[in-house]
Amino acid sequence: MIRILLVDDHSVVREGLKKILEKEPDIKVSGEAGNSDEVLKFIKNKDCDIVILDINLPGRSGLDIVKDIKKFNKNIKILVLSIYPEYSFAFKAHKLGVSGYLTKDVTTDELLKAIRKIYNGRKYVSEILAERLASRIDQSEVKQVHEKLSSREFQILLLIGKGKSLTKISEELFLSYNTVYTYRNRILEKMGMNSNAELIHYLIKNNLLD
Repeated sequence: MIRILLVDDHSVVREGLKKILEKEPDIKVSGEAGNSDEVLKFIKNKDCDIVILDINLPGRSGLDIVKDIKKFNKNIKILVLSIYPEYSFAFKAHKLGVSGYLTKDVTTDELLKAIRKIYNGRKYVSEILAERLASRIDQSEVKQVHEKLSSREFQILLLIGKGKSLTKISEELFLSYNTVYTYRNRILEKMGMNSNAELIHYLIKNNLLD
């Protein structure tokens, strides 16, 4: 039996996933969590085989707690299920040790295929991402500037790239305006840029916006 922990800040999303997964005779939803604290509390006290993890969580982002999950139990597999396209976060996610990355428009069949593949100790990489990974290896490219950013910083960078104000970002991520403002300044400093316009130009140039 494959035991799953569903992690998403929207209960409707968790309920939908639960209905899909529990139709399968070899899959059981062992628990649900809406934020990083609930995830770590579950991991400390209960067992699961796979964590299906959203990136966009209140407080600490999903990717920020991957190392913590692995610290408590290195055998737990992590499948990211996100609204963000693969080319935005998948490289970073795989470097952190997740076993697979899917977007929320994935088909039920592909989701189930990924879960079973990961459960059996393999990585799940879509054909599109596999091509991008191969391309990066072939190019032997120098580390891109945005790879210096933390998961949360990169998430905020993408939202800035979509033209969202700091106020709107703070509401969406459940962070204070001052916190988002500090993140924005840190992003500019790390990337050696001076304005949102430069950040947006960088994202467009590097095909990081959908």
